Amino acid sequence: MRFLCLPGAYGSAKNFRIQLGPLANELERRGLASFTYSQGSHEVEPPAGWEDYFGARPLYRFLDTRHGDNFESLRRLRHMPYSVNAEDAIRMFQECGDGEDWHQQVWREAMDDVFRTLDEHPDVNAVIGYSEGAMVGASLIVEEALQAQQTGRQPRIQFAIFISGSPPLKFEGNDRVVAQLADQVGTAIDIPTFHIFGCNDAFLSGAVALYNVCEPTKSTMFDHGLGHIVPRDAENVRMLADILEQLIPKLEGGNRRPETKTGSGEASIQGER
Repeated sequence: MRFLCLPGAYGSAKNFRIQLGPLANELERRGLASFTYSQGSHEVEPPAGWEDYFGARPLYRFLDTRHGDNFESLRRLRHMPYSVNAEDAIRMFQECGDGEDWHQQVWREAMDDVFRTLDEHPDVNAVIGYSEGAMVGASLIVEEALQAQQTGRQPRIQFAIFISGSPPLKFEGNDRVVAQLADQVGTAIDIPTFHIFGCNDAFLSGAVALYNVCEPTKSTMFDHGLGHIVPRDAENVRMLADILEQLIPKLEGGNRRPETKTGSGEASIQGER
């Protein structure tokens, strides 16, 4: 199974290869997966006070956030009370950010960019995304299903790993883009998914809202007990690889979507602009 790897905001293909390295290396060693690393097309500067947090520059985002959304808006989600359920937390986050919406053109450009990368790598049949990359990956799956209905384009993504993600986005009205939430749309993602997050994640409500919008009979979750990170310690990597060693062969043997099988090999880096 070959994964398209999508980093978080203020990330890059190069940095995500390092972040994901321990788990990716273990999966490759076991002959379970290979990896293609991508990144957003919009180069960004890290927020003030976070210059050394995100790793080596250049850094990128999938979304063009020069107008509207900025890093400060994420702080609101960190302070949502724990008594609020995941869907209400996402709604409150969007509502209190009125005027900072990602416009449909911005989102369409981001989706088109990811689809171009997918088309450039015909052996990719799975996705792994972290934070913003998980949101983009989830939206890619939803968009593939929509295109299959509208144009007959065959969906490519058979399996998704979401690390500290948030729910997929959809168009609403003339110019808004909003999250798809389980209490509004039910199941939005029906392929098998594996959700990795930590109970100490300040943005846990986003990861839970993403889990809730996936088909429950095909979803697995893993709590690494840490924060908003890609787990890299030996114990978590071993446990994650053990779970995926059970999941991936079953998907390769019986998934309903046609699959291009690939052996393990060196990870590649795509889109280092």
